[in-house]
Amino acid sequence: MNERGQINRFAIEPKVYVDEIPRIGFTKYAEKLNGRLAMIAFVSLLAVEIITEHGLIGWLTSL
Repeated sequence: MNERGQINRFAIEPKVYVDEIPRIGFTKYAEKLNGRLAMIAFVSLLAVEIITEHGLIGWLTSL
């Protein structure tokens, strides 16, 4: 029954899910995110070197 005295029409009360995993600091989530961003940066750097036929330092000094 609810606060008005009405009968509950649902068979099961819905369970409330609270995510208590911290998303800041040195957590597994932060380490995964940093690793993925580092992999994206490394592959991007390789793509720039292949496309421009220069290394990163040479590419930056030629601008």
